[in-house]
Amino acid sequence: MQRKFILNLVLLLLLNFLVKPFYIIGIDAEILDRVGESAYGNYFAILAFTILFNIILDLGIVNFNIRNLARHSQLIKKQFSGIFTLRLLLILPYTACCFLGAYFLDYDLTGILPWLIFNQIIIAFILYFRSVLNGMLLFAKDSFISVLDRILLIITCSILLWGGVTEQEFQIEWFVYTQTICYGISALIAFLFILPNVKSLKLKFNIPFALVILRKSLPFALLIILMTFYNRSDSVMLEKMMDDNGEEAGRYAQGFRLFEALNMVIFMFASLLLPIFSKMLKRKEDIRNIFFMAVRMLFAGGLIVGVSSYFYRAHLLDFRYEGTSLVADNAFGMLMLSFFVISSTFLFSTLLTAAGKLKALNLTSAAGLILNIGLNFLLIPEYGAYGAAIASVSTQGLAGIAQVIIVKKHFQFRISPGVLFKILVLTGIAFTLGFILLAYVELPWSYEYILMTSVLLFSCLVTGMLNPIQMIEMVRTKDNKL
Repeated sequence: MQRKFILNLVLLLLLNFLVKPFYIIGIDAEILDRVGESAYGNYFAILAFTILFNIILDLGIVNFNIRNLARHSQLIKKQFSGIFTLRLLLILPYTACCFLGAYFLDYDLTGILPWLIFNQIIIAFILYFRSVLNGMLLFAKDSFISVLDRILLIITCSILLWGGVTEQEFQIEWFVYTQTICYGISALIAFLFILPNVKSLKLKFNIPFALVILRKSLPFALLIILMTFYNRSDSVMLEKMMDDNGEEAGRYAQGFRLFEALNMVIFMFASLLLPIFSKMLKRKEDIRNIFFMAVRMLFAGGLIVGVSSYFYRAHLLDFRYEGTSLVADNAFGMLMLSFFVISSTFLFSTLLTAAGKLKALNLTSAAGLILNIGLNFLLIPEYGAYGAAIASVSTQGLAGIAQVIIVKKHFQFRISPGVLFKILVLTGIAFTLGFILLAYVELPWSYEYILMTSVLLFSCLVTGMLNPIQMIEMVRTKDNKL
């Protein structure tokens, strides 16, 4: 299992680091510059709004499916058509809730909203198809699908932005329509990938089967609802609480898009480890080595990228966006600290999900949602996007600590004092180095940023938080239990 995890992690990271940074920095940021903060902020808020209701399309089926297929792969032929049909039926209530909510929030019902709703429907099917690939441990195909839509968006948006195909100014609507086409192609190819495993697709609605699936996936659904709301509600609240035609939401989006791209790395770890943890736990295998290795890797990555980006937040935003503000810079800095926190704790929630310990996880997520919304109500009117970012890092920090405590209790994990000491020392080095470089070193910011990340990378290697030799040994070790 460890060998499979390392090999597929390298493939997944390679594909995503080749594609997604260019998409975020080259395409998404260029579109924001072209259409302006107000237009992009409105798009970003409506997109977040459609994502809030996305759980109706999923109802926890994706995470349930990954965990279930990893434990019982023989069920794929029996369950695929029934779950596919159920997801088709969920389109109607999702669409109805989106339009009803949009009506009460006074969104334009005839603009980009219907297209963004349709895009979320396609994405939901992509995620379902990917859950099948993940559950079957077909990680290479899943890795390709994870970047396919971005590859297609890079090609099509590049033509629209720089291809000289039109003399009109770029419109945010073009971006939304392009997403529809690219998501549709990705969904079709993902379906073709899993077709040999499911053999055939027959649309049939079996009420008893649907009720069993919904009952089993309900705890997963509740978890996704809670986490989605406290991760996405800030964008909607910014747009509605700040009477500025979406400009503050646009400033928040500048940093959030980069933060979101980095978060995808964490979710890639989770997408690989959820089925692996599930299968190993079912076999009663020892998961400590692979779990703590992955935690150390994510902590090191979050420390190197997150803390360094916090100190050079203004330079990083100015590097790509035109006319950034102090509010946008500071909001991005807080989001980078939030990324560091998430990197350090996210796999604890993944392990709890794989083990089916969803009650405790849902309680912490519910507390996180209440805290996040309360902080947003307090901070947004005074601090705008910066206040929303403070709410984010506060929520993620407290939720992460709670999840670490729950994992320690349920799995009887012993975190050695030596590891805790290394974490504290590395964190102290990172913040001390950042303050020193900014206060006393006068080099071009890019040189300072590279210097800081290099020193932190070296520190993680020296302390063993990153251990390439251990990873190479895992790759060399054959594992016939897959």
